[in-house]
Amino acid sequence: MAGGPSGSGGPAVVYLGTSEFASGVLRGLAAGPYRPVLVITRPDAPKGRGRRLAPPPVAETAAELGIECEQPESVNAPEVLERIDAAGGGEKPTVVLCAYGALIAEPLLSAHEILNVHPSLLPRWRGAAPIERAIMAGDEQTGVSIMRVVEELDAGPVYAQRAVPIGPDDDYGTLAERLERLSVELLHEVITERPEPVPQSEEGVTYAEKITAADRSLDLDRPAEENARIVRALHPHIGARIRLPDGSWLGVREAAVADDGRLRLVTVQPAGGRPMPYADYLRGHDPVPGVAA
Repeated sequence: MAGGPSGSGGPAVVYLGTSEFASGVLRGLAAGPYRPVLVITRPDAPKGRGRRLAPPPVAETAAELGIECEQPESVNAPEVLERIDAAGGGEKPTVVLCAYGALIAEPLLSAHEILNVHPSLLPRWRGAAPIERAIMAGDEQTGVSIMRVVEELDAGPVYAQRAVPIGPDDDYGTLAERLERLSVELLHEVITERPEPVPQSEEGVTYAEKITAADRSLDLDRPAEENARIVRALHPHIGARIRLPDGSWLGVREAAVADDGRLRLVTVQPAGGRPMPYADYLRGHDPVPGVAA
């Protein structure tokens, strides 16, 4: 391979990503031979209760690592492609995409063979929330796919794919951490070996829709196991919740299925308060109707 500005003896790498998951993959990639020379992420956006502008996680990680970072309004603008090309130092860079949060279109789509990191066993769970949806559905395994970006959402041919089991106690945090590490391992293999990508199967396609407020809300008419999976799928980054008789919401950080088959609350978070054991919550509040005592 021709040498690039990364100093690895391999190609220069340009990294496109936005989310916390993409931040973890960036950190792992930067620690190895394919440290990106340029990071492109989304513009600062309102965040938190105060709705103050804040940089996305990938921008913060790039700054911490000392990697040049740009935040264009549109990743598909011609000047962004020019900047990516320039990062190659006269040679074509390798472009890696991970949870960018915006569609890739022309001219970028055709200009580079973009390697997309997707934390699922494609074609299962294409879309925005594959880790959460796999846990919610009770899948026994998930994994990471490195695929080529095409116009159709997460439908490109796959360079490499590897599965990991989903344990009964896994939540989003524990599973995402393992998938971040696996993503970095597979990226190293694909960038080094450049295997021929294999088209995805037309069978077994499912879509991982973005998590909504309705997804967060526990319905005690559902089986307790489904509610417990929702709690695990949304912990610790989003959080599930349950509506109380007075109309307020109680955050649910941990839950389980009790011996009587009902949902058992383990750790809760009152509005405006800190997480606490449900037993401590009961010292100052009425029991939540419909859950195990």
